[in-house]
Amino acid sequence: MNAPTRTPKKPRAWQRMLSGRRLDLLDPSALDIEIADIAHGLARVARWNGQTAGPHVFSVAQHSLLVEAIGNALAPGLSPPERLELLLHDAPEYVIGDIISPLKNAIGDAYRTVERRLLAAIRQRIGLSAPSPALARLVKRADRVAAYWEATRLAGFSLVEADQIFGRPPAFSDTAMPEIEALLTPRPTAEAEAAYLARLGALQASL
Repeated sequence: MNAPTRTPKKPRAWQRMLSGRRLDLLDPSALDIEIADIAHGLARVARWNGQTAGPHVFSVAQHSLLVEAIGNALAPGLSPPERLELLLHDAPEYVIGDIISPLKNAIGDAYRTVERRLLAAIRQRIGLSAPSPALARLVKRADRVAAYWEATRLAGFSLVEADQIFGRPPAFSDTAMPEIEALLTPRPTAEAEAAYLARLGALQASL
């Protein structure tokens, strides 16, 4: 007598968050997105695979704050939703981690598809619409400027290397630079988490 055929078990695609939510990575729901989970996770994800100088990692939470500050310096007078788009540009990494660009290019569309779905769910949870093409370009530009400064200040890149890979950043005003400079010093995890959570809350309150 033949043994009954068992249906293969579907691989688990969700992760349990500290809030208690079960976030499906392949089909994320805005109902399972918690702001505290985002801040907690991003403050514990290291940029540059942790290959940065200093006693603390340079976290994605701090990078996100830096990108928002740079975006506002590039285009002064941004609205709260526009600044939220800058702040949240890497938010999916709270659950899928930060993969450096060379590896992303090697993996191809699989990672980017998951990333796009998560970001769409996060936008829905916050109450943001998809960015305009102009805002999407601004986010990319601010991200590249941040990467240039992180690379040369923290990750051991020479100026020549950074110029070739990221492009030379523009000069900013004396009023914008102090905030940007302060965000280039890696902070303890708890401090980065609190700063990100506070900034996100302030921008949400302004919507």
